[in-house]
Amino acid sequence: MRHTAGTIFSISFLLLLFCGHAAFAQSTVPTVPTKDTNANKSNTGTWKNPEPKIIITKLNSDKEYKPDTGLHTYQRRPFTQPWYRDLGNIGSPVENLFFTPENRLGPTLGYHTFDVYRYQVDSLNFYNTTRPYSSFTFQLGSKLEQMAHIMVTENINPGWNFSFEYRKINSPGYYKIQRTNHDNLNFTTNYQSKNKHYKIYGALVYNKQQYDENGGIVYDKELDSADFKNHKTLDVRFANDGYSTTRSAVTTLQRDFTLLFQHSYAFGLIDTTYNADSTHYTATLIPRFGLTHKMELSTEKYQYKDLRPDSNWYANLFQHHFNVSAFDSVFTQQKWFWIDNRFLLNGFLGQPGKQLIFSAGAGNRYDQFTTSYAIGSNKDNIISNYLIGELKKEALRPGQWYYQGNAQLFLTGNAAGDFLLNAFAGKDLGKNWGSITAGFRQQLNSAPYNYTIYQNQYYKDTNSYSKESITQAYIMLESPKLRFSGGAREYLVGNYIYLDATQQFNQYSSTFSLSQLWVRKLFKIGNIYLDNELTFQQLQAGAPVNVPAVLGRHQLSIESDLFNRALRTATGIELRYHTSYYGAGYDPFFNRFYYQNSYYIANKPELSVFFNFRIKRFRAYVMGDQLQQLFVRNTIAAQGYPTQDAMLRFGFTWVLIN
Repeated sequence: MRHTAGTIFSISFLLLLFCGHAAFAQSTVPTVPTKDTNANKSNTGTWKNPEPKIIITKLNSDKEYKPDTGLHTYQRRPFTQPWYRDLGNIGSPVENLFFTPENRLGPTLGYHTFDVYRYQVDSLNFYNTTRPYSSFTFQLGSKLEQMAHIMVTENINPGWNFSFEYRKINSPGYYKIQRTNHDNLNFTTNYQSKNKHYKIYGALVYNKQQYDENGGIVYDKELDSADFKNHKTLDVRFANDGYSTTRSAVTTLQRDFTLLFQHSYAFGLIDTTYNADSTHYTATLIPRFGLTHKMELSTEKYQYKDLRPDSNWYANLFQHHFNVSAFDSVFTQQKWFWIDNRFLLNGFLGQPGKQLIFSAGAGNRYDQFTTSYAIGSNKDNIISNYLIGELKKEALRPGQWYYQGNAQLFLTGNAAGDFLLNAFAGKDLGKNWGSITAGFRQQLNSAPYNYTIYQNQYYKDTNSYSKESITQAYIMLESPKLRFSGGAREYLVGNYIYLDATQQFNQYSSTFSLSQLWVRKLFKIGNIYLDNELTFQQLQAGAPVNVPAVLGRHQLSIESDLFNRALRTATGIELRYHTSYYGAGYDPFFNRFYYQNSYYIANKPELSVFFNFRIKRFRAYVMGDQLQQLFVRNTIAAQGYPTQDAMLRFGFTWVLIN
């Protein structure tokens, strides 16, 4: 197992810091209070310290969630759950081995390999808390792999909350010039007036992903050679010692900024309820009719830059002889700016906690796409109008039915005719039995902007495509009581747009189907837990999609409470694997995975061991990852992209409540 002295020192320092903090807290002499605190005592002489109430909701939903404090799977690598695969370094482009089509509607830019790292406005958390709440997470791995995350939230008053999150990812990687450096942050606020009629949601998101492209290793056989035991010495495609031995001349950058503002007013009656002795009352709005305005403004940029190009690298795209002494370069940049406004009329039927909500309205958006290529640029401006509607009932109490249907149709603009139909229904089974859900989704999409044009200072390629159709039907069952979840999904995809084996954009004119099954079952005997996950995918022959037929993950752990439940531990082993298949390749020029059927991936199962523990609001783990590589060669993520060596990882999350 390889790890640096700096890694060991950092882990030791953090452990000493934690232990030292506990020792310091025990030896600190309490100061004399500056005010009378008798009111904080109960009639038993003990101090009152009520548990804080922390509620998490999503945009346009009343369903409540609580912060994750679990220990069972705490050690698992972030951003690659459950079936994602990066290119062998945290922060590198990611592909989902369990096929999922791109979720797009209307005009889009089309770069998605960094999506798992990005904060998305439509999935942010909105908080409400009775006390200031913050958490700090830090993870450290061999070869200076680092991730830090901080979140703080506080209520200004009972109806107004704000929160802030920031995350930093930085990793030089195990191979030459594959550095990643990401910054992601978001700010959210939500407000409800005292009379409950007026509500505001606001959010700001900023994401920046920087990636040094190394083009992948040149020879797989070097992984087995003793001459290349240090994998930093392996030959990589974009190596150029004349430029730098630590940084790549080929880099990709993706950056986006999004602002959301949504406000609504609901008309209805206020229902007031009092407690038993009439000393406290609660006011609840029973809405009947409402108005909503939602505005989103966003800008996104993708940039590809090669400061030391080689003519052979671009032979599939264009023919050009580069003059190294003249410092030729290849540069392309695509920008997307858009602003979207929608207005909705809302209706409400039923009592709070089991209301049926229906909405209908219209929206207008402006999209501007720009391609810059060092010596010029071109722009496309699009104005679109669309209709939108939704019918929704949530299960806010055990045993309730829930259902939702929503539709959106573009009437004008380049995306005219694009639509989304989505519907699902289910039932909460109550008493911790879980829920069952069945759903249907159909969408018709125009090609993203980056499929239709690629241009640098030497080459231009434009394409047009028929609209892509994706239909899916699914059923899911989740039961905490039975420790079981599972489901089935069927896709029907027509006019699929993809990058082919020659790394050119193409469209599959036929329709193909894909069937998926998944199941997870947790067995428990005393303190022993056996967690099993399996998926199965069956793809129609000839379809231009790379997926393994079977994916599996099994975790065996011993979990127990020690020292009168002051310490909770979980220690065990985890095994991950997939069946052999023709894996998708990765194209640095387009920042996309492409379909190929010549390079066969047959990996050995991946093995890790871990020790997780929790003390009050402090969680930590120590993990040995990729341990199978002590005996076999590195796992291959894509052609030319092996994963990390056997490595040591350490991380913790510390929750602070004032």
